Amino acid sequence: MIKPDPSTPLLQVDNLNIRFKTPTGISHVVRNMSFSMGREKLAIVGESGSGKSQSARAILGLSPGQVTADRLEFQGENLLNLNAAQWRKLRGKRISMVMQDPKYSLNPVMRIGDQLLEACRGLFSGKAAKVRAMDMLSAVKIRDPERVYRAWPHELSGGMGQRAMIAMMLITEPELLIADEPTSALDVTVRLQVLAILDDLVKTRDMGLIFISHDLNLVSSFCDRVLVMYAGQIMEELDAKHLHAAQHPYTKGLLACLPELGRPVAVLPTLSRDDAWKTELSAKVVTR
Repeated sequence: MIKPDPSTPLLQVDNLNIRFKTPTGISHVVRNMSFSMGREKLAIVGESGSGKSQSARAILGLSPGQVTADRLEFQGENLLNLNAAQWRKLRGKRISMVMQDPKYSLNPVMRIGDQLLEACRGLFSGKAAKVRAMDMLSAVKIRDPERVYRAWPHELSGGMGQRAMIAMMLITEPELLIADEPTSALDVTVRLQVLAILDDLVKTRDMGLIFISHDLNLVSSFCDRVLVMYAGQIMEELDAKHLHAAQHPYTKGLLACLPELGRPVAVLPTLSRDDAWKTELSAKVVTR
């Protein structure tokens, strides 16, 4: 495999817009989103409905809406002009995505091993495919990979199912992994284990990670950079370690709503939205 040029951004997004046709008109769910990333851990945070997951799906060519952009490039390749065959070569092989809850992503009528082998199709065959599948299960710290390989999805706990999903996505050694709320359904102990696995994979496999989350404290300690989204647009971009020193009032409002063990309060504050934010967004919208 040719070593990627470190000076070339892994992903370049300029003025990404996503629109949906609804019975009441056009819904503009992502507005002029622009960012670039290298082989790093990039977080996208914001409230439900802010456009985080839709942006990720657009990068994978899976958004059901109308997607437009001035630039949407992966390793210098224009994603906007790919046909179905070209997407199949890219999606799952060079860019993979781990969904939020494994019980909705894993096929309930296929054993875990069969689903792993399906991911090996075209790359490995026969005994080599099973060896690859077992190696990936071991890579995500599953102690008894043979048992998990033979198991049905309903026989696995949430944490084990999420690890199996990550293993499946890593079989092709993607250059970019998109993780959409991968730890929200897990308890604290398992969550830390999954995060440690993801962190180790980014470092050892030299890949990029887009980490979608609601947990501001988590991304401030786990990720390298943070994009804060509101109403489909990036409000603020900053280093993760400086997240608690954010300047935009929306980010400050989100942080103020977080509970603190050292400073218990009777009632947590709620986020107050400023109409000026909507004016700010509307002024930046480009009609196409």
